[in-house]
Amino acid sequence: MPIIRQESLFDMQVLYDLEPTHRFNSILSGIDIHPILAVVTKKSRFGPPQTLNYAAMTYALIIRITERIPFIKDLIKRLEGDLRFKVDCGFLVSDEIPSEASYSRMITLVSESDALEIVQERTLLLAMSEGFVSDETVAIDATHVEARDRAPQKKESEAERKPNKRGRKKKEEREQWLLEKAEAEANLPVYEKKIADQLEVPLLELRTSIPTHPEWGVKKNSEGKNVFWFGFKCHLAVGTDSQYILQSLFSSGSLNDGKAAIPLLKGVHERLASLKIGYATMDAGYDYAAVYEQVYRIGAHSIIAYNKKNEPEPIGFDAHFAPTCVREHSYRYDSFDKKHETLKYTRPSQCADCPLAHDSLCQKVYKVKITKDLRKYTAPARGSLKWKQLYKARSAVERVNAYLKGYFLLNQIYHRTGKKAKLHVDLVQLAYNASKLAIDRLKALQVLAA
Repeated sequence: MPIIRQESLFDMQVLYDLEPTHRFNSILSGIDIHPILAVVTKKSRFGPPQTLNYAAMTYALIIRITERIPFIKDLIKRLEGDLRFKVDCGFLVSDEIPSEASYSRMITLVSESDALEIVQERTLLLAMSEGFVSDETVAIDATHVEARDRAPQKKESEAERKPNKRGRKKKEEREQWLLEKAEAEANLPVYEKKIADQLEVPLLELRTSIPTHPEWGVKKNSEGKNVFWFGFKCHLAVGTDSQYILQSLFSSGSLNDGKAAIPLLKGVHERLASLKIGYATMDAGYDYAAVYEQVYRIGAHSIIAYNKKNEPEPIGFDAHFAPTCVREHSYRYDSFDKKHETLKYTRPSQCADCPLAHDSLCQKVYKVKITKDLRKYTAPARGSLKWKQLYKARSAVERVNAYLKGYFLLNQIYHRTGKKAKLHVDLVQLAYNASKLAIDRLKALQVLAA
């Protein structure tokens, strides 16, 4: 069997052919670290003087990701033993090399603020302003990230030990039970409620209330078997053409993938208002009616694999919900009317020589509004060539996940708390987008030079 070599996501060799100084400058030039410095620098002129070079420390944390240096202690050894690397990170020759404790205190301060998210957004907006991000399709997917520590031993609660009373509840008990159940569901955190409840929740609340502590997660591998891990999930919304990370979420490993789709879609729509997204493509793990509704609300179309959930076979329709004639031949998708939001299907080719072609049972054109059922009727229609091409573009987010794990230390989280683990993932995504911006700039210069 011949080996097929997959095309790379973007040519990293263009960046790594540069000398280290030029390479670091190319990456760091697209990053505005002022929001981070505002958090870690001294606010008052009173007290002991500030001796640490926080700007260089921040740059060193980013360069650590691109150079694939796994631990902070290894970064400090590199700074101590390589004077050129120290200067490339922004330190002066006379500057003192920060200790692990200094880096730990800095990471704690940054992890408790939203400074890194602001830096990420500014880098992305800079890429958009230079014309490198103009995607029409966004792909959403999640990848698992293992935690450093082992899972704690589960303790059985009193509620689990107490056996449930068997038999049907009396009418008075049932009414009271229903009231207590409704009250308990109303007081649940937003990510423990149904996905549809997220539709009316503001984006800021969705982003701040997401659980980030390590938990057990499960997914099916390519062989259909369950794979378990203890740790986190990284949810990404990626532009299928530009390959930039447009939005991201970091959560516990137990969070359902579908519960991250609405925050990601709202983030793309609200924070990147100038980016006109026409399509959102996802796998069958996001096949929920609320996700289709959110895609429709932002003025885009859903390209999501259908996940059959104990549903009977549709009568009069094929597997892609296209209407069928009396002889069960599928109508052909013709076009989509944007004004009336209507899918148009035309008569099957088999009807050309069918004796029922002129009968009233066989209509020439079939039209259906997508709002009749957003989950079944998408534009373009399910099963059409355009739909398959758009769904195929979803592989972009999978390649980005592979790049983050293979080249940007995504799968090497050595922090115990969720906040610091999130900071590491944010640094990984910032380094990725900044590297992508540097490569796009270099390619643009090569085109101008040619």
